[in-house]
Amino acid sequence: MFPTVSDVLALDIVRRGRPQVVAGERGLARPVRWVHISELPDVTRLLKGGELVMATGIALPEEREGLQRYIRDLAEVDAAGLVLELGRRYTEQLPRALVAAAEQAGLPVITLRNETRFIGITEAVHALIIDAQLAELQASEAVHQAFNELAVEGAEPAEVVRQASRMAGRPVILENLAHQVLAYDAAGMAAETLLENWEDRSRQLRLSSRTAFDERTGWLVTTVGARGHDWGRLVLVGDGAPPPAQQTMLLERAASTLALNRLVVRDRESLERQTHRTLLSGILTHSYTVAEVTLRARALGIPLEGRRLVGVVLRLRRNSTPAALESQARLRDFTEIAAAAVRERRLAALVGGLDDDNVGLLVALASQDTEDGALEGFSAAIRRLAPDLADDIVVAVGSSVGAARDARRSLLEATQVADAALHQGGKAAFYRLPDVRLRGLLHLLRDDARLQTYVERELGPLLAYDAQQGTQLVPMLRIYLEHGRNKSAAADAAHLSRPSFYERLHRIERVLGVDLDQVESCLSLHVALLGLEALRR
Repeated sequence: MFPTVSDVLALDIVRRGRPQVVAGERGLARPVRWVHISELPDVTRLLKGGELVMATGIALPEEREGLQRYIRDLAEVDAAGLVLELGRRYTEQLPRALVAAAEQAGLPVITLRNETRFIGITEAVHALIIDAQLAELQASEAVHQAFNELAVEGAEPAEVVRQASRMAGRPVILENLAHQVLAYDAAGMAAETLLENWEDRSRQLRLSSRTAFDERTGWLVTTVGARGHDWGRLVLVGDGAPPPAQQTMLLERAASTLALNRLVVRDRESLERQTHRTLLSGILTHSYTVAEVTLRARALGIPLEGRRLVGVVLRLRRNSTPAALESQARLRDFTEIAAAAVRERRLAALVGGLDDDNVGLLVALASQDTEDGALEGFSAAIRRLAPDLADDIVVAVGSSVGAARDARRSLLEATQVADAALHQGGKAAFYRLPDVRLRGLLHLLRDDARLQTYVERELGPLLAYDAQQGTQLVPMLRIYLEHGRNKSAAADAAHLSRPSFYERLHRIERVLGVDLDQVESCLSLHVALLGLEALRR
């Protein structure tokens, strides 16, 4: 936002004074916040930092120590530099003691050989500062305008990252808490180079605040999250120099937009589906009391009292495409397909989209309905109504409950099962929690910041050690635990001699600060390894 000492020297009015840098040339990039004219030897008591001090030197001390103290005081208050006009006190050159002290402190000292109107320099520099501040305000307004539009449009993360990269002119990467890349824009850099060993490189960077610059990597990093729930980091890959304030503001504004858009749900449903979705959302978020849920559902023709309630979540496997959905001429979207299957089977159920991936149902079973029979009939109906999607539909089921107050638990369980069942083999009519077991459970929790935090807490030091030292201690730990803590069998599986394998185990214990002979420690580490596998899948 401020001109530098070099910018000031380039002004015409300064150049007419025949300026010469006699000390502190390495400090010419210092920003000039203000110009201060003063002959006082104790001028520093009037300064705040960033001032370019101008004087003729008529009141400067005679003795060497006094001149050194004058320069030292200017450096301590972080003055931008010192401009001395020759002719009144110093005719040809400045005292060696002053020049040497300034050079040692890195404080720019400039002499003017021609008589110059100091007020003219002050006016020119201050005009430069005001112009720079105006340009900064205009740039800030452009940033806010761009990201406000993205927030209003509910832009996808990739669009927000692309806009941040374009405005910064540098690569920008969005990662989750497990240091996995969610979106990026390489800004002309080869993507392979940008993302090579990203997880290992990112793990070595620790933030001291929500937004921080890392001098070692040249990265500017800010945390992404809202309402106290952080879920990622936004990284601007710089050129090694400290970023200007504008880039920091840009990155933080992009992070705010990402956090906001994650909270916004875009409705594309019919009025009936919106009503159902709102009620399902109210159940999941506790925004409605049990009495309100029961009343509203009854008003929709779906009685919940005296029924067994089953949460169901529908998902499409990864190979399903929007084009396949659009080919269903009679049904507008997958939610409507589910609603049609419910009507065909004459079931009572709330049906609505839970998010971009999940369609949720709360099925209210009458006394004459059998749970397995109703679910099998529904599963067959939805596959028949959507033949193009039949092989890709996953039907996940939560445990049945006997009251509306427990419906949330069944819906959440079904959501978890749906995420995990996507990676299950076979084509079952529907899946329940026992079908997905521990690996599936950890997989469905892979986007949960709590699991990512747990994995980092348990394995972070070891992963960082491997990244820094080029070792393979994490695979050694996995082999040891997968072989039931049998060191001999694990050493054979690792193709290492027993002493070499034992030495690696001791190193793991030192890095993690654990005792691998303790069952509970090994259990925690094994769960963390399975969680890491789920995060990397």
